[in-house]
Amino acid sequence: MVNTRIKKTLKPSFSQASTEDSDHQSIESGALIGSNDDILTEILLRLPVTSILRFKSVSKHWRLLLSHSHLTQRYDHLSKSPGLFAHDKYLPFDVDNPTTPPFSSLDSYFDLPNVKIVQSCNGLLLCCTDRGPKGRKGALNYYVFNPTTKQVAVIPPICGGSKIRKTIRFMGLAYHQTDCVHYKVVCVRRLKPGVDLFQIQVYSSDTKKWEISSESLCICKHVFFGHVVYWNGAVHWAPFSGCPFNFKLDVEQLQMLPLPDGYTSSEIFIMYFGESRGHLHLVVHKNREDNCLCLNVYEMLSAMQLIRKNIGYRSRTDI
Repeated sequence: MVNTRIKKTLKPSFSQASTEDSDHQSIESGALIGSNDDILTEILLRLPVTSILRFKSVSKHWRLLLSHSHLTQRYDHLSKSPGLFAHDKYLPFDVDNPTTPPFSSLDSYFDLPNVKIVQSCNGLLLCCTDRGPKGRKGALNYYVFNPTTKQVAVIPPICGGSKIRKTIRFMGLAYHQTDCVHYKVVCVRRLKPGVDLFQIQVYSSDTKKWEISSESLCICKHVFFGHVVYWNGAVHWAPFSGCPFNFKLDVEQLQMLPLPDGYTSSEIFIMYFGESRGHLHLVVHKNREDNCLCLNVYEMLSAMQLIRKNIGYRSRTDI
């Protein structure tokens, strides 16, 4: 038998046609945005760091765009930190809507006990512990931890081996997505007991080895190396004792910086020294006889000179 039924051609309904048109417009809009770096940049600037890291693998063009200095500098200025770590404890800035810490415990990522945070620098943490895999106490071992990717890198012993680890006075981290893509670790060690002559060594994640700098640091009085900030291509030490100084990483050169007018280290107390959205700030207070707290806020210029931005007064009884 021959099938005499006529096959009817189904025409798309209005809703189907509208959906297809909408999908077509969405594809065209996506292609337009993807081909316009200015629009794409404005969108990417509003994404979290985890998304930025994932999108670097989309294409070569996206990787170059996300690694460009113009975007990373703008991202630094627009991004806001949700909180901070104080003595290995996470403190959110927003008390009403607190954010969760990026990790609950450092020990779980290191498989080592007693891990401490030495310094944070633009998303990376320099950590150390004096405990081995079996919990035995020994020399300090240093690690660089990325809280976003949960990756841990072991920092090898400095030049000279483990025998000179006791001479280390300072270990600091230098990293930035723009001018220091491969992080570096700066070590300051005393050359001889009782002699105020210090050697500087620099470890690079690019070469995976330590290099002894030709610059040596000679200080005739006690200097506190504990607090350091990486800014503008240099490691800056807080002026706890005398003139501030820094170490430029690209040329491995020490620089002594002038103190601002009216600044006397014997009469003031440093409350804060750090980088914020591309600016280096120093906040100090000076003891006054009228029971008032006087805050001086200084900002480092590109010419490596501290200038006073503003002065604030507040009664100690109001604090």
